[in-house]
Amino acid sequence: MKPASLLCFALLAGCGKQAPAAWNKTEVMIPMRDGVRLHTLVYAPKNAGGKLPFLMERSPYGFTEGRPDRALETRYKQLGDEGFIFVFQDIRGRYQSEGQFVMQRPVHDRSISNSIDEGTDTYDTIEWLLKTVPNHNGRVGILGISYGGWLTAMALIEPHPALKAASEQASPADMFLGDDFHHNGAFRLSYGFEYVSRMETGKVQYRFEFDKHDTFEWYLALGPLSEIDKRYFHGEKPTWNNFVNHPNYDSFWQQQAVNLILTKTTVPNLNVAGWWDQEDYYGPLRIYETLEKNDAADHKNHLVIGPWRHGGWAGEGKNLGPIEFGGDQSKYFREKIEAPWFAYWLKDKGSLNQPEAMTFETGRNSWERHDAWPPSDGIQKRKLYLTAGTGLSFDAPRDNSDSAFDSYVSDPAHPVPYRHRPIPATYERASGWPDWLVEDQRFVHLRPDVLSFSTSPLKDDLVIAGDVVAHMFASTSGSDSDWIAKLIDVYPEDDPKLPGYQLMICDEVFRARFRQSFEKPEALEPNKVYEYAIDLHSANHVFRRGHRIMAQVQSTWFPLIDRNPQTFIENIYKASAADYQPATQKIFRSAKYPSHVLIPVEWR
Repeated sequence: MKPASLLCFALLAGCGKQAPAAWNKTEVMIPMRDGVRLHTLVYAPKNAGGKLPFLMERSPYGFTEGRPDRALETRYKQLGDEGFIFVFQDIRGRYQSEGQFVMQRPVHDRSISNSIDEGTDTYDTIEWLLKTVPNHNGRVGILGISYGGWLTAMALIEPHPALKAASEQASPADMFLGDDFHHNGAFRLSYGFEYVSRMETGKVQYRFEFDKHDTFEWYLALGPLSEIDKRYFHGEKPTWNNFVNHPNYDSFWQQQAVNLILTKTTVPNLNVAGWWDQEDYYGPLRIYETLEKNDAADHKNHLVIGPWRHGGWAGEGKNLGPIEFGGDQSKYFREKIEAPWFAYWLKDKGSLNQPEAMTFETGRNSWERHDAWPPSDGIQKRKLYLTAGTGLSFDAPRDNSDSAFDSYVSDPAHPVPYRHRPIPATYERASGWPDWLVEDQRFVHLRPDVLSFSTSPLKDDLVIAGDVVAHMFASTSGSDSDWIAKLIDVYPEDDPKLPGYQLMICDEVFRARFRQSFEKPEALEPNKVYEYAIDLHSANHVFRRGHRIMAQVQSTWFPLIDRNPQTFIENIYKASAADYQPATQKIFRSAKYPSHVLIPVEWR
């Protein structure tokens, strides 16, 4: 550490670029146990009025160009008003920090002296802060969104004794089963490619330059996944190499799975998720579920789910696209939930008025408190069956004929776009990526390769609260397939603001090769009927009177999900163009094969 850094802390003023008027800013390089130094910014309020706790955020995205200053005036305003010493740190190998960056660095080997991971770096940083920074009360909190949420989770594995509160927000939990890079083994092509391009290019971020505005066309013209490394990465991107070398759920992916390595914590943790998180909705729910198994006595594990896109609670939360939420629900969260959470645990202020789970009920636009999530009291699991004539009904099918199915041809050469075209690059300004999950699904409704089933207009409001699962009985003429299922709220045609709008409430993709095991994929027997239970995850939504409930089924979702060749290939990343073949898909709706969506209906 430079001597000037100690002098800065002695004076608590005058170092680094000018901070917002209410803060003294100090810029330091904090040494870790292996000698690597991490770039860190400390903001202490000028008029503290006593000793304050630390509140830390660590990130790979760079605390440069005034980013922390802006955050203190916007995202952290409510926490700043409460009073904390803020600490912002670039993780190793990123921006001004020393060392080598490793995407989701594995947990360190405890048998090796001075071995490191993101948790040890957090521990060492806290130790340094406690010894060096004056006017603190000895307590530390940590929070972060997305990668920052994952860094928060890593800090909880072997937490520093002074770490007294955390808020894991939109953290990935499992990159093969449900977060950024794969869902149920299906590769998230556009996000995976563009994120790797962005992150593994040195210490700063980089945006891949497409030569087409519509990336749907660019990815389609690219051809098989094997072309990516051949044309662009040339074996130089470690994460892409990991995709190719680990196409199944092997130890590489399992050692990163937060729910497998973080099963208990002594630190109170507020898990935060958004219903329409386009990147990491699976993660915080999975982390909450895992920690909850060992939290019966302590009650330190809590959950909040709001009407947000990825990290939407950090900005304005009045709406998402055309869907309005009856006020700024992001500000409500920051002011009424997040700030009191850290004030309680770090300053002994107030009482903990946080329920086990707090969810925003979309459709009615109200916050609901729950003793458990998913809730069980007052919940009835009901089956919505696919019926003839593209219907959806609570009445079980009686037809048991072999012809009780609907079919379509899935052609990898003509995939279904996952959102309206043109589809700009993910990190382009006004890309539409943050809001795509609320896009009107009529853009694919009535396509010949998309099946839609809907109820009659509802006579009363229908509330769902909990897990939604699509049970599909399906066959394919190929030897592998993807199945995409969606649950949709269809607005009435006379709705004054959104006539006929098809709002996706929950959705998921499932790669059929993994129907028995994610570790050992198997080919399908062509034209054989298999049952697939596709977890569409949690929802808390009111389908209003006059609305209809719709279920959609398709087999491509491009370029969000890579194209399944529909011919079983041991490693799809190495498939050739000739492997991609059209297939006839059948969705059955008979008494013998009753495809349905299992929904948790709440009775009030």
